[in-house]
Amino acid sequence: MSDVTRRTLRLLNLLQSRTVWTGPELADELNVTTRSVRRDVDRLREMGYPVLASNGHGGGYQLGAGRALPPLLLEGEEATAVAVALRLAAGSGIDGLGEQAVRALAKLDGILPPSVRAEVSAVTEALHVVDTSPRGAGSRGTATAGHGILSSTLVTLARAVRDGVQVRLDYERADGERRHRRIEPYRVLSINGRWYLFAWDLDREDWRTFRLDRMHEVRASTFRFTPRPTPDIEAHVRESISVGPYPLGASVRILRPAAEVGPRIPAFAGTVTPDGDDACILRAGARDLSWIALQLAWLGLPVEVLDPPELNEEIARIGAWARGA
Repeated sequence: MSDVTRRTLRLLNLLQSRTVWTGPELADELNVTTRSVRRDVDRLREMGYPVLASNGHGGGYQLGAGRALPPLLLEGEEATAVAVALRLAAGSGIDGLGEQAVRALAKLDGILPPSVRAEVSAVTEALHVVDTSPRGAGSRGTATAGHGILSSTLVTLARAVRDGVQVRLDYERADGERRHRRIEPYRVLSINGRWYLFAWDLDREDWRTFRLDRMHEVRASTFRFTPRPTPDIEAHVRESISVGPYPLGASVRILRPAAEVGPRIPAFAGTVTPDGDDACILRAGARDLSWIALQLAWLGLPVEVLDPPELNEEIARIGAWARGA
């Protein structure tokens, strides 16, 4: 981007940030002469921005009202932030919003310069937003939105996924201990407001799911890797976050089709896989079996306990309590 173009964008940002600017004020902000300010204003007018000028006390430059402004040219980090927000909206599950977000992403791609477009493309292609809007589902209260991560971490991982290069990072476990990891990144996922990376752990020689908010010192290397055959990435990550973190796990057969049960199970609460046309297998984790039994009761569907047998006893206990109540 040339200095003149950068300065013109800076001028546009200034005009949008305040109602009126005098020529000397703009010249001081841009570190140029008032004559250069006038030329930059003319450039904005040629681009279609209605910049008005008035003389006298209280006068100056301002953006005109009542007309649609052309799309604002975004710098790299701004464009990436907008693209990520649109990508999240596209996978939100809200009727109508997803389609509009996809159209907006297409328009954004058309107005960005090549270097910024490549950055935005790297992020959006590496992202997968898992729809976590189950109809009427209960919540454990353990997965909440707003877990912050560094934007540089997201962009670094997205680039590494796009370029197929190894990543080195320090990863903080749940107990606070940090360990160095060498990984091959495959997909960045957003699930219920939290970000995850699906990757092959080179030291453990296995697939792993990493939380981005626990990553430190993320560095993409120059070592390229040959893509490995992957399992079902979304199913693997769902299993990692809904069963893996908990000391107890359970498997039950629900005598209803997976297409009926799946939308009622949040991504952080369990995984649902088909078991023929008329049944499915639900796997869930918890710190005690009573929580799983209560969730099954809330579903109100016919189930067969596969594992562990103690879950049958917990279901019977809750049933006895319900009858007594």
